[in-house]
Amino acid sequence: MISFDQTRSLFHLPQGVIYLDGNSLGPLPIAAKERVARLLSDEWGKMLIKGWNQAGWMMMPRKIGDRVGRLIGAEEGSVVMGDTLSIKVYQALASALDLVPERKVILSDSGNFPSDLYIAQGLIGSLARGHELKIVEPEEVEAAIDENVAVVMLTEVDYRTGRLHDMKALTQKAHSVGAVTVWDLAHSAGALPVDLAGAKADFAVGCTYKYLNGGPGAPAFVYVSPRHADTVRPALSGWLGHDAPFAFDLDYRPGAGVDRMRVGTPPIIGLAALDAALDAWDGVDMQDVRRQSIKLCDLFVHEVEKRCPMLTLGSPRDGAKRGSQISFLHEEGYAIMQALIARGVIGDFRAPNAIRFGFTPLYTSEADVLAAVDILADIMQNRLWDTPEYKQKALVT
Repeated sequence: MISFDQTRSLFHLPQGVIYLDGNSLGPLPIAAKERVARLLSDEWGKMLIKGWNQAGWMMMPRKIGDRVGRLIGAEEGSVVMGDTLSIKVYQALASALDLVPERKVILSDSGNFPSDLYIAQGLIGSLARGHELKIVEPEEVEAAIDENVAVVMLTEVDYRTGRLHDMKALTQKAHSVGAVTVWDLAHSAGALPVDLAGAKADFAVGCTYKYLNGGPGAPAFVYVSPRHADTVRPALSGWLGHDAPFAFDLDYRPGAGVDRMRVGTPPIIGLAALDAALDAWDGVDMQDVRRQSIKLCDLFVHEVEKRCPMLTLGSPRDGAKRGSQISFLHEEGYAIMQALIARGVIGDFRAPNAIRFGFTPLYTSEADVLAAVDILADIMQNRLWDTPEYKQKALVT
């Protein structure tokens, strides 16, 4: 079994920085630099277009999909990579709705990432078949799942608070009334154990630039349960989702299984970086990651509450009910986070008032947590955030 001291050495972590924002963008894996450089020079540079066959580029979305699938409890051959998370949400939701054409309600919650809700709204408008998006509070989801619901579309871990949905229980409730599930794992994959197969999830999607460290804009993934994979209709019927792309038929014929969820040309450079990033997970047990994650988060909460009483915990106190992130609330949250970043503690801000911190055992230590709290306490106790420069909002918060 690999230790977290070993995995920490696999990442480029700038000197003097305590990085607590891997829940938004993971740090650079050292191996990714060499892997991408080799692709550019030895594959693209020397093979040119032959790389699609000789370097195996065409099969990378499935090969890497299986590597991601291991971390999310997916059956082999049920995950494929490509495109962005928003595209994958669109595909999964459209296919899910087709499975229950007589129903019109998409159920989600107010803790879902807004992009998922935007995608649902746009799809409803395009379909023009009378669908509606019903949004309830996270605590009300289970009670709201009834015979009118077509699809339950949820993000497992709330992006602002870290609140964790019970995937297995909610999927079971959905199935008991004939509904279909779409799970967004953006803040789950690589953060905590996920068991898509055991939960009998129908569809799942996720990005790979957060806890999986694939880099900015890294390709997303889509999971389709094997029981649906050969029958679902892909809403985006792209040429690489065709049964025989290079036959160049004028009519679309869906490929076998999850391959039908492929759309366009795969982003080979991004996939190469992700492939290298996933090497850090070889030999890592997600249960060990989960235990250490809860330990780090609990330590952070305890120390912050002891030393910064002016901050209010915005995440569940019980580690079993949250992901691998902690939010504290303050009306000057943006300025506080800018003051932290200026001192080398990098988290982020989420409107209206949350300072958010991600804890990733692969490279975050207890010493990092304690040092971060020291700086936060100094900033809060001495109001070091209270300057005009820290209140000037940047484009990305």
